[in-house]
Amino acid sequence: MPILRSAPLRYLALMLGCWMVLFSLTRLGLMLYSWGDAVISYADLLPIMLTGLSYDLGFLACATIPLVLYLLACPKRLWQQRWHRFALHLLFFASLYLMLFCALAEWVFWIEFGVRFNFIAVDYLIYSDEVINNILESYPVYPLLTMLAALVLAIAWALHRPLERALEAPLPSRKKYLLSITVLCLTATSSLWLLDQQYPREQHGNAYQRELASNGPWQFFAAFRNNELDYAHFYQNLPDQQVATTLRTEVGEPNAQFIGNDPMDIRRRIDNPGVPRKTNVILVTIESLSLKYLGQKADGSHSLTPNLDRLRGQSLFFSNVYATGTRTDRGLEAITLSVPPTPGRSIIKRLGRESGYGGLGQQLAYQGYDSVFLYGGRGYFDNMNAFFRGNGYRIVDQTSTVPADIHFSNAWGMADEDLYALALREADADHAKGQSFLLQLMTTSNHRPYTYPEQRIDIASGKGREGAVQYTDWAIGHFLAAAREKPWFDNTLFIFVADHCAGSAGKEDLPVANYRIPLFVYAPGLIEPHEDQQLASQIDIAPTIMGLLNLDYVSTFFGRNLLLPNTLPPRALIGNYQNLGLFDGQDLAILSPRQGLRRHDEALGKSQERQVTQADELIRRNIAYYQAASHDFQQRLLNWQPFPSEPTKALSHR
Repeated sequence: MPILRSAPLRYLALMLGCWMVLFSLTRLGLMLYSWGDAVISYADLLPIMLTGLSYDLGFLACATIPLVLYLLACPKRLWQQRWHRFALHLLFFASLYLMLFCALAEWVFWIEFGVRFNFIAVDYLIYSDEVINNILESYPVYPLLTMLAALVLAIAWALHRPLERALEAPLPSRKKYLLSITVLCLTATSSLWLLDQQYPREQHGNAYQRELASNGPWQFFAAFRNNELDYAHFYQNLPDQQVATTLRTEVGEPNAQFIGNDPMDIRRRIDNPGVPRKTNVILVTIESLSLKYLGQKADGSHSLTPNLDRLRGQSLFFSNVYATGTRTDRGLEAITLSVPPTPGRSIIKRLGRESGYGGLGQQLAYQGYDSVFLYGGRGYFDNMNAFFRGNGYRIVDQTSTVPADIHFSNAWGMADEDLYALALREADADHAKGQSFLLQLMTTSNHRPYTYPEQRIDIASGKGREGAVQYTDWAIGHFLAAAREKPWFDNTLFIFVADHCAGSAGKEDLPVANYRIPLFVYAPGLIEPHEDQQLASQIDIAPTIMGLLNLDYVSTFFGRNLLLPNTLPPRALIGNYQNLGLFDGQDLAILSPRQGLRRHDEALGKSQERQVTQADELIRRNIAYYQAASHDFQQRLLNWQPFPSEPTKALSHR
């Protein structure tokens, strides 16, 4: 009796066949949905499907090892028990439901992010309360789950007889077990060796095609396994001294004096000119505010952002700023620590290594400020509370707020207007004590499910992104109107910046245009309003704030003071966990795992990709930033170290 006709393997083949069919249908469905963006030719179809098939088989070979071992080792007496057959029926149909649920989840994830499961999905599993509530508020979950159950019942009816015939087939002799188990283990081991998170899917055209050639569950577990990447092992490196020479040119300023012994140590004394002043700082990081929303019309009638449009003319407005990443934790990391987006997880979420850095909050706390992080949600999300508490901040979030002060909340947290009211109270309390303050806020309202208090704007709550953007703008206008009545207003810098853009999907791995965000510095009487078009990054915000305050300090910042004469070569640093980019305003250099080097010429236009070597100047600059940032993180050269010999100046309140 051939073992392939035995009951366990016929049962398994039927189950895995259903999985393979669903994987292929999911791939085809996503392909049709993104056909235009993926720019797929008919010649691309077969290679994409075959690569996807290899990932599908690899995932199933690894995932089914426990089940195969059980089926082959199951004693004949147990196999023939009626309750055991019933249990195998239940397992089969539970597997059907699980596979349909995975397909639905992949579809929703693709619509939101334009990719298969990745680090975001891993984080969503960890922070399940916020995510589940967000999904419940954003989608008709229970009708969809009911629909899946009905579909499973229909499939169960269609497959009832084939399943019965499979279970009634003869059992293999025990001598056949070793061959089957050996084949399975070899297949699983080969899959883990030949397939990884990038290869072989990286051989396909643009980012959409590479994602379509993947398998969602495989990518999920690969992302979970590779949540941190050793830069020195996976990426191209340059000699330390060459990195040091390049990087010190990139971050060096006329008023900087390097003090470290390690050639890649960027710690330096910054002697900002002018009289230091204890001006208050309110730094607002706005959820998902792309630059493109400013001035955008609602139904062709009025602007979605009238308050921000006015603020643009009243502020020092930076119109050419780029976010470092596509997640909130990346934006907060860049703004607070002024570091490039090193591969893997952000520093905020590197448990056990998230504290002790010389970031903005720690620098100002050392200068006598009350540094406070205010979050509209629950700060355990993305490990924010641990990060900010360990880096010089006092924490105020939804869990520490009196319920009576929260007039509206959704899955992600309190409405922006409640967060701003909380900030006003914190500022009043510090001012009453004669205490200078840094209030760093993180909003939540401009996030799916896009809900907010009714009767604030003319778009009903929960109707989509446009309404959330308009409410975000309304809340900012309301906040500034209230702040203007405060005695501390005239001595306060208001900074508004996005954490990241509203969408990050694109044909390229790093679609540069999708990383562009607004940056406002508003302080009537302190700063002359004008628009600055220099290329800038989120990592430039912290050193610019220190420059605005004329404070001397020892810097571990990779960013630049944007107030200084623009003599350094332009750059913005962007990434997405594995691909690390440097954009110079025209072209984009990208570092990838497996020592990949490439660049996109005319990155904001036709974006023509080509392979390059370390001889490319833009590539050398890119390597210098990321190699040094990863080295400094590993060697703890970014850690906070106040120096007793640090120069000090008398502080002024204006």
